[in-house]
Formats: sequence, structure tokens, C-alpha cells
Amino acid sequence: MSVVNERLPVVAVEAPSARSGVIIVGTALAAILGFAVDHAAGWKLALLYVVGLALGLVLFHSRFGFTSAWRQVVAVGQGTAIRAHMLMLAVAVVLFAVILQSGIGLSGAPKGMVLPASIGVALGAFIFGVGMQIGGSCASGTLFAVGSGQTAILYTLGGFILGSIGSAFAANWIAYLQSLGPTVSLAATPLGYAGGVLFSLLIIGAIAGGSLLLQRRRNPPPIEPAPVARGWTRVLRGAWPLWVGAILLAALNAVTLFISGSPWGITAAFALWGAKFLGWIGIDISHAPYWAIPKNAAALHASVLADRVSVMDFGIMLGALIASALAGAFVLHRAVPWKMAVGAVIGGILMGFGARMAGGCNIGAYFSGVASFSLHGWLWGLAAIAGTYVGVPLRPLFGLGNPKPTDSVC
Repeated sequence: MSVVNERLPVVAVEAPSARSGVIIVGTALAAILGFAVDHAAGWKLALLYVVGLALGLVLFHSRFGFTSAWRQVVAVGQGTAIRAHMLMLAVAVVLFAVILQSGIGLSGAPKGMVLPASIGVALGAFIFGVGMQIGGSCASGTLFAVGSGQTAILYTLGGFILGSIGSAFAANWIAYLQSLGPTVSLAATPLGYAGGVLFSLLIIGAIAGGSLLLQRRRNPPPIEPAPVARGWTRVLRGAWPLWVGAILLAALNAVTLFISGSPWGITAAFALWGAKFLGWIGIDISHAPYWAIPKNAAALHASVLADRVSVMDFGIMLGALIASALAGAFVLHRAVPWKMAVGAVIGGILMGFGARMAGGCNIGAYFSGVASFSLHGWLWGLAAIAGTYVGVPLRPLFGLGNPKPTDSVC
């Protein structure tokens, strides 16, 4: 006699009450920082700061993660979040094609994130993939989790900064590894950006279809729904469907490209923050090879409020803070188990170093790379999945769980 594996429908719980005090403080901080950015660097960077606030709001409300998406597909074959990634990439390549083809932007002709599909990308993304499972979050997830009060992720952010500091001293051989591979743009064909969109959509469709086949074969548990609000208040207080988050993230990345001339990135700021902090306590690392590069040296000696990536990162954290307070989900976790804290720091260090080796993280290399038609973006994703296969079995060592086929939800 066969046993049918049936699961009860999963119903989201009602969102808790909004945190009025946190909303007021978060909004005030966001406004003050916005004026400070405008004063320090002008209206374009202030506009990018607003885009960062919007990114934080979208990331929180859609709970749009990369770490959990890869963990779910590796552990139990749940591909719903991976297909949301593919929707995000599909929308992004179309929008990027329009902007890059037109050559029109607020900061001159926009340029995509096209880098060599190198040994450095493969190794760095693999290390990043291991680290994000141990650390419990990716680059974008770290920022919106910190903003929404998940204090355990502060350890991950600290590790990110430590790993980025370390990579500054290894910049010369990292640059060598990054050069060991061809620079390939899917748009560099006789068909131009139209061909790039076509090739990208074929890859995206193949991955989405493969995830559906895997999911049907393994019958995984559904994704746990986030708390929701009723009626129109769901826009500000409840969870949004993944597809909404996918489309909005793609659109906001395209807006970033149009305003700044470069796509969205996150982790370059962590090296700057680390160097700035060390300088503040009297430790000068400006002699490190990474800071000898003129562009990086200029950023090190300028205000952090004049750094595009830093300003957008600050916006993401404050946007997530305000969004989580509106949703009643802002809660500071005071007690962090020591195993989880150790894992968060180790994972953050691996991600900080891996991101610099790979030329970016899940946003700057993977999302923005694929959207820019660069083969290195797809290589980054493939290597990060390989790292996920290594990182997932290590999670229990640090007090972290993994989805199981018998779970009611992932």
C-alpha cells in the first residue's frame, strides 16, 4: 500500500502592530542622512540614497533572499525562490538592454558590469557560497536584516568588514586571479543587445524549467509565508509576493544604472568602512595594495557620504528599519547563541574576502553581472551554488538548521 505525502495548506499569520516609536526615529534618521548626503555630494547621490531606501523596503517586504533560495533548492529541491530570481533577471536584462543601447543616463553613457569570467570569480563565488550558508545571510540580506533589528546579523556584517579588510592586502594576487579568464558579453554578437536578451532569456528559461522539474520530482515542503496585513495596508505592513519583489528589484537596479552610470553593488563599501574605522582608531592601512589604486585611494580620503555604494547601503538599512517597524517586525535579538555568533563571523569573513576575489557579491557580480550580459555573472551563480552544497552541511555545526523533506514548510 502506498502512502501519499499530503501537506496541509499553509496560512500566513496576521501582521503584528506597528512600532510607532521606531518608525518616528527611523524616518527622522533617514531624513537627516538624506540632507547630509545632498550637502556632501549633491542631488544625484541623494537620489541614489532614496533608491537605497526603496531597495530596503522591497527587500524586507518581499523577504527576497539569495541564501535561503539556494539552500532550499540544494537541501530539498524547493525552487520557488530560484524562479523568482529568474524573473528578476529576466526583467533586468530587458531594462538594462534599453538603457545600455540608448547610451543615455544622468551620469554620462551608462556602463554595465562586464568582467572576465575568471578563476578569481569562480574561487571567490565558491568561498562566498560557503560563507553565506554559515553566516546565515548574503550581502543584500545582511543589510536588510541588520536594518530590521536582527542583531545576530551584526556579527555577519562585522565578519564581512574583516574579510574585506584582509582582501585589501591581497589585492595584487586577487587582481591576477581575476585576469585569468575571458571577458565575454552575451551582447557582443551581430545581434547586439537584442541577441544578448535572447541568449539570457534562454538561459533563464532553462534554469526555471529545471527547477520546476526538480521540485516535482522531490516534492519539497512549501516556503513558509511571512505575516500579512489585510486590505490596502498590506502595501506597507504585510508581506509581498516574491514576484513583486523580483520585478521591483530589477527596476530599481535599472534606475541605479540610469542615475549613476553603473549597476547596483554592495560589498565595495565594506572595505571602505573597515579602512575608515581603523584609521579612526589610529591604524593606517592606506599602504595596502587595494588602497594604492587611485580610484580607491580617492574614496578612502573622501567622505563616506560621497561614496555611492556606501550611501545606497545606508539607505537599504534605514529603508528596512522603517519597513519592519511599519510591519511590527522590528525586534532586537539581545541573546545570540555563541555557536551562531561564531558562524556568523566566520561566514562574514569568507563572504567579505570572496566578494573581493570575485569582483562582487550576489548583487554586484551575480545580479548586476547577469543583467549586464556578462558571462562572469552566470559563472558567479554556478560557483556560489557549488559553495552552497559545501556550506549547507556545515550549518548544524553553528546551531543553524536546514530544511528537511518531512518539514511542513521550509
